[in-house]
Amino acid sequence: MAAVQFCGEWFICSCDKRLLAVHCGQDSAPFQFDCGAAEKRPKKAEADSGEHEGGSDQILAIAASGSGTLLALSDDSKRLVLLRRDPTWTVLSVRWLARRCTALAFTWAEDSLLVADKSGDVYSVSVKEPAREPELQLGHLSMVLDLTVSVDDRFIVTCDRDEKIRVSWSKSPYNIQSFCLGHQQFVSTLLAPSGSPHSLISGSGDGTVHLWDIDTGRSLQSVELRGLLQPREEAPDQRLTVSRLRGSPDGCHVAVLCERVKQIQLLSLEQTEGGTVLRPYNLLPLKHYPLDVTFDPQGRLWVLLNCAEQPVEVYARMHGTYEQVDTESPEVSRVTTALTPLWDSVDEGQRSSSRLEHLYVETYDNVSEYMKKKQQRLEQQSQKRSQDQSWDHKRPKKSKTESKTETNGS
Repeated sequence: MAAVQFCGEWFICSCDKRLLAVHCGQDSAPFQFDCGAAEKRPKKAEADSGEHEGGSDQILAIAASGSGTLLALSDDSKRLVLLRRDPTWTVLSVRWLARRCTALAFTWAEDSLLVADKSGDVYSVSVKEPAREPELQLGHLSMVLDLTVSVDDRFIVTCDRDEKIRVSWSKSPYNIQSFCLGHQQFVSTLLAPSGSPHSLISGSGDGTVHLWDIDTGRSLQSVELRGLLQPREEAPDQRLTVSRLRGSPDGCHVAVLCERVKQIQLLSLEQTEGGTVLRPYNLLPLKHYPLDVTFDPQGRLWVLLNCAEQPVEVYARMHGTYEQVDTESPEVSRVTTALTPLWDSVDEGQRSSSRLEHLYVETYDNVSEYMKKKQQRLEQQSQKRSQDQSWDHKRPKKSKTESKTETNGS
């Protein structure tokens, strides 16, 4: 499971146990952080928490702050690492979580880091006070899959496996501003667009992207992606799972990534007299399966591919559309050169492993199954009666004298 983000001018990629940072503007040495070689959990802390199960050290989530100076990651060993770029990379703290993390997000003030876990809880971790214990902010009844913070830091927005989106007040998360309800499957990804502070965009396992009014929870628009993406010849009936939404720095465009689909759908976020609307803008066909997408500070779209020869492609907006940047450009060459050893060390299937496929809620037709079993029971009973009647007819009948003799003898 691989992921990418930009932290200032640094291209950030996590894959398996390692995180790689490459500066796109200059020929400086890449920075690497290996969770497998990182600080281990103290035995005393492990005993006090009651957590004795080991982890694989695989990175589960990464997040960069809005200013591009802070970076956070969490792994399968429940390790939470906070790094700062000033100008070289420095590890500020290594902390330990109670449960495995599913999503991370910095507040825009960059004083706190929000951590969602598999039990449905969201904690706030202090950036300035490493020794301070995480504080519980809110909880869901099911696994939280993503979270974000509104651009004015008013709201914490969380989504879960049970199709719910919850908008909570940042200062008092026990107060719920609204619920955004309408998806038919788990809500996998959220985006608070920078250019529209009262809007929220969500993606789901139902193959749709929804636009919401964050204050009221009202659905403003639903975009059915199956009607926009080109038919897939290899699996036309495959489920369409939205795995990532990324917004451009100017807040005008949204990149939509779907699992195991060799296309990226770009939507434009437009302000009209009737309000904010999403419109299809550009469809980018790809030769290889994309693993993740992100925008850089200049508004170029970086696509991480499951391809060892060309792991990244970059698209820039030119002449009213997104066009691919030359793969021999200095920025792309730097990132490709740094990524190649990482890609060679990780199995292809491990890079592309799905974190969402097992979340689908399967429906069963219990009535049809019941009627089928009932019909089988009736047929078995009828067959048994027929066999009993057939056996009775074949038995020789006793005469009255024989019956009388048997009765007298008894």
